[in-house]
Amino acid sequence: MKEQILDLIKQYETIIVQRHVRPDPDAYGSQGGLVEMLKTSFPDKKIYAVGKEDASLHYLKRLDVIDDHVFEGALIIVCDTANEERICDSRYKLGDKLVKIDHHPNEDAYGDYLWIDTSASSVSEMIYEFYLFGKDKGLTLSDEGARLLFAGIVGDTGRFLYPSTTQNTFDIAGELIRFDFDRNELFNKMYEIDANVIKLHGFVLQNFEMDGDGCASMVMTKEILEEHQVIPSEASLLVSTLGNVKGIKAWVFFIEESDQIRVRLRSKGPVINTIAKKYNGGGHPLAAGASIYSWEEKEKVMSDLRDVCRNHR
Repeated sequence: MKEQILDLIKQYETIIVQRHVRPDPDAYGSQGGLVEMLKTSFPDKKIYAVGKEDASLHYLKRLDVIDDHVFEGALIIVCDTANEERICDSRYKLGDKLVKIDHHPNEDAYGDYLWIDTSASSVSEMIYEFYLFGKDKGLTLSDEGARLLFAGIVGDTGRFLYPSTTQNTFDIAGELIRFDFDRNELFNKMYEIDANVIKLHGFVLQNFEMDGDGCASMVMTKEILEEHQVIPSEASLLVSTLGNVKGIKAWVFFIEESDQIRVRLRSKGPVINTIAKKYNGGGHPLAAGASIYSWEEKEKVMSDLRDVCRNHR
């Protein structure tokens, strides 16, 4: 599949790289890293990164604004997006061919060409493997491309703490840090947190609930978010904080938005993406997300989560 994707890239003069809505560092890192690599490798091609920007990720990359006609006849590559409905910018449908590059379970096999690797820690890791495959076939990785891919790997592995981190992940990270970029500056920008979010963090640690089976939850209503002057995307940054709690098996954050309640699921062992699929979502076995539309549905999610914790040994 790497060979086929590289052949496609060489064939098309216009290439547009996209990713999922509500992006994280791996979404930006894989998208931006691929774009930087292709721009360096093929300076005569027109290569764009598009999608709705997230201000919190401006330190990684600013995205391109292009007209609809640019999509016509273009090669579209979508990174880190498991479900077609989550592609940010629906104009991908105007393109000629669609390539899906992802590391989530392939529940929605959209696209003309699919490269799926669920063993990869991140799509940024996959993009670096694509570079290794093609470096003798015309691909060149710049320092900026390496910075973006490194950021994506760090973000999706929780600074190499998550179970998805493999020896290959460390090997690739070791190669990326040989490029010329400031890791300290990158880490500072990735993990600096505003004071209001830190205070919400304290609120979470004081108010989360956990039962005897290791099932935990945290509810963040609109009122709580407004009180702390935090937006839902900032609140989502705190989901992993409960992973340090002794005895916890799996946990969920319910974060209320204007039109829905975001369900953020995490686990130390029980498989939780099966729960996410029941509630308009999906993801990895130990990290998944979903959406519900009433607080009554919250109790159904909690019942499902208690079951998987109770049955996990």
